[in-house]
Amino acid sequence: MKVLKFGGTSVGTVESIKNVKKIVEGIQEPVIVVVSALGGVTDKLLYTSRLAAKGDSAYKQEFDEIVARHIAVTQGVMEKSVQKTVLQKVEETLSELENIFKGVSLIKDLSPKTSDTIVSYGERLSSLIVSHVIEDAKLYDSRLFIKTYRQLNKDVVDFELTNKLIRDTFAVIPKVALVPGFISSCRDDDEVTNLGRGGSDYTASILAAALNASTLEIWTDVDGFMTADPKVISSAYVIHQLTFTEAMELCNFGAKVIYPPTIYPAFHKNIPIKVLNTFNPSAPGTLISAELPAKASENDKKAMIKGISSINDTCLVTVQGLGMVGVIGVNYRIFRTLAKNDISVFMVSQASSENNTTFAVRNEDSDLAVAVLNEEFTPERERGEIEDIEAEKGLATVAIVGENMKRTPGIAGKLFGTLGRAGISVIACAQGASETNISFVIKFEDLRKALNSIHDSFFLSEYKVLNIFIAGVGTVGGHLLEQIERQQQKLMHQNGVKLNIAGIANSKKMLLKRQGLDLKNCINDLKINGIDSSPSILRDEIIKMNIFNAIFVDCTSSEKISALYETLLNKNISVVAANKLAASSAYKNYSLLKETARKRGIKFLFETNVGAGLPIINTMNNLINSGDRILKLQAVLSGTLNFILNTVSENVPFSKVVKMAVDAGYAEPDPRIDLGGKDVLRKLVILARESGYVVEQEDVEHIPFIPEEYLKGTIEDFWKKIPELDATFEENRKKLIVKNMRLRYVASMNEGKCRVELREVDARHPFYELEGSNNIIMISTERYHDFPMIIKGYGAGADVTAAGVFADIISIANIR
Repeated sequence: MKVLKFGGTSVGTVESIKNVKKIVEGIQEPVIVVVSALGGVTDKLLYTSRLAAKGDSAYKQEFDEIVARHIAVTQGVMEKSVQKTVLQKVEETLSELENIFKGVSLIKDLSPKTSDTIVSYGERLSSLIVSHVIEDAKLYDSRLFIKTYRQLNKDVVDFELTNKLIRDTFAVIPKVALVPGFISSCRDDDEVTNLGRGGSDYTASILAAALNASTLEIWTDVDGFMTADPKVISSAYVIHQLTFTEAMELCNFGAKVIYPPTIYPAFHKNIPIKVLNTFNPSAPGTLISAELPAKASENDKKAMIKGISSINDTCLVTVQGLGMVGVIGVNYRIFRTLAKNDISVFMVSQASSENNTTFAVRNEDSDLAVAVLNEEFTPERERGEIEDIEAEKGLATVAIVGENMKRTPGIAGKLFGTLGRAGISVIACAQGASETNISFVIKFEDLRKALNSIHDSFFLSEYKVLNIFIAGVGTVGGHLLEQIERQQQKLMHQNGVKLNIAGIANSKKMLLKRQGLDLKNCINDLKINGIDSSPSILRDEIIKMNIFNAIFVDCTSSEKISALYETLLNKNISVVAANKLAASSAYKNYSLLKETARKRGIKFLFETNVGAGLPIINTMNNLINSGDRILKLQAVLSGTLNFILNTVSENVPFSKVVKMAVDAGYAEPDPRIDLGGKDVLRKLVILARESGYVVEQEDVEHIPFIPEEYLKGTIEDFWKKIPELDATFEENRKKLIVKNMRLRYVASMNEGKCRVELREVDARHPFYELEGSNNIIMISTERYHDFPMIIKGYGAGADVTAAGVFADIISIANIR
């Protein structure tokens, strides 16, 4: 024999009741079927009661809707042959209910007993209807065998009496016994009581335990317990196996799949509970048992945590004062006072110094809790031993749950490290000696971010998600989006990393979407659907989203965009910059950004600031981190200038090559930015700083690639004047051919002293054969002294720069 319970949504419509019929009639062994009221009816009954108690005639309309709902369902599910009989019984029951509402309206009073009687009609009506739908079903009245008594203003089950009455009632179990859930009666006067919201689950569990059922099945509208709330975490999935302890912890902290008291009777008799979906009966659901079965998946057995649950409605109350230290009985008085006033506490945290005790209650109980405790501790407050007690509202409680947390070092460290990197402050926390639950309180506004961060960090998500915002979707940004689109599926399936482009922006518009943009059409969508933006608006909107694992990618050359980095880093948003303005700005600002990222446990990466996609900065960092010291650098760092020097020939003059560099995308639209050597200077400053030296741009000895006079005026003036240099460059080229030498624009650093200049190199020099737009760097260190380390390759172009940015993004995925 087994017990099945069907919730309100499972019996809420004609179609769902037909599903129930099919499920029950498909079972061969005897079953007890417990049903809730039709979905939403209990709330409707309570609302109608309140209207009637105020003498508001609107209660009649509400009641009429209740009547219409039940009659419509009866007509929809009944065979014509029995419909008339059943409708008569339903209408008689509804008539009783109507008379009670009339009485409440006349006397304008709603006692707890009357309220309990009114809400009992929900289950009485639903069980009456369903009992005539399922073949061979016999209807029972749970008021006759579920008995309660009053304790601390609540109705508590008298298990000794209840179990005896259940066994007597079901000495012989019919093929299908149909029982209304939720309803009970007082053992002393037989007045109607109930088991509380969600009590139908409890009814089913009490019956299963009393009759030693083989299984308790809870049929609902979800596929089982989820790793987290799927409304918050799209990647949440069904947990196929839980222990009783894990299920109880998840239920107590907000998982609304099962009413928490349901678990104890089944646990006491070691009766497995299955959570199944009425609307998807073939789904395996969740099995809850004393221990994981031998056939449980390896993932279920090894997972450090099974799930995350949360309570949105949280208020912290703190009792504190130096007068509490060493005083016996303070906590006894706190919790005695709360219990006397029917205030439930769901989390407690106490300082080891004993000078404060903090506990969590529902917001609706907070004002009463503060009032009664201030009254209880009036003498101590007057003496200054205890401070005035106050409540902090607008909070949420989160719990991570799992049997495998027991005796496993590092769980708490990983949890709080994850929250810290996400920029989430923990206000209070608690962990019992059982080690199956760590619960903590945070600001409600951080709840979504916290849940996603934990779910991602503990590998409950199928993929590790990075939420990326890209500023600048032109050449580099556009190529980056294309590369991400091409690699997205491969990264998900081979690396378990999902890159979610949560926003893009250009200089005028932005387009944000938490769930991720369509990469095939996002640039076009930005033009059509983007909203007006500016650097400050973009920053504020990204921060407002408060999204987890966020990365801001700067593919612009904007100083205003680079000015956003500090604020973003302080909000625990990693920054990847192709824009070199921040890293080459005042050393104080550079140092601040690096330090902020370090303290926040996030990343500020700018590998592409030098050498496009070449691994220059990362290599230098590895050398230094392994204990080496960088002494000298020599480098050709401008792909544009190297292209120009390699392309100038007798038939292709300097001015034409400059135009070719612009057209090929090697040079900026205004090539004076490259020709002035300022870009190389910035790169050298960045390299010197990454080598460990304090260098400002003003410290660099700088000789421009072309005379200063050609860098002034308008761009039109430049194009008119630049042919004047053709003859000079051709003359120098011919002289160098005779000497078997070539020109290179070289950046050098010798123990912090920096210089940028045009330099002649002979055929033996590593720079001599540097082709096209390639870059090269020679790194001399204490280890690589006689034979410097050389890194060489493509140093310009949107595609390779985008690839370098992409690599920085992936490196962040690997450290989270």
